[in-house]
Amino acid sequence: MVTATQREIRELKGRAQRLKATFKVGRQGVSPEFVRAVDEALRHHNLLKIKFEEWKASKHELAAALAEQTRSLLVTVVGHVAVLYRPPTAANEEVPAETGPSALTGPKQA
Repeated sequence: MVTATQREIRELKGRAQRLKATFKVGRQGVSPEFVRAVDEALRHHNLLKIKFEEWKASKHELAAALAEQTRSLLVTVVGHVAVLYRPPTAANEEVPAETGPSALTGPKQA
């Protein structure tokens, strides 16, 4: 899990103000494909904005789940926009596609 000090969060919020939303959550919600796309984007850009066009009532829960699945920090949720951050050092780590014990041990070998 990524953590940040209050000072770092303030700085990230300031940097995020200048960004446009990179992803939009629509009718299909946060699908596995969406999570993979956000994860890939975090490998290249460590700060992302995600706009919730649908699912507005559960945006806080979805944003927190998305941050957990992509091993990033949920910086803030303002209006219908969430900001995610993952430091460059963590961006190079492999994020398992599955969850659970099998994802941690890797594929079974014959």
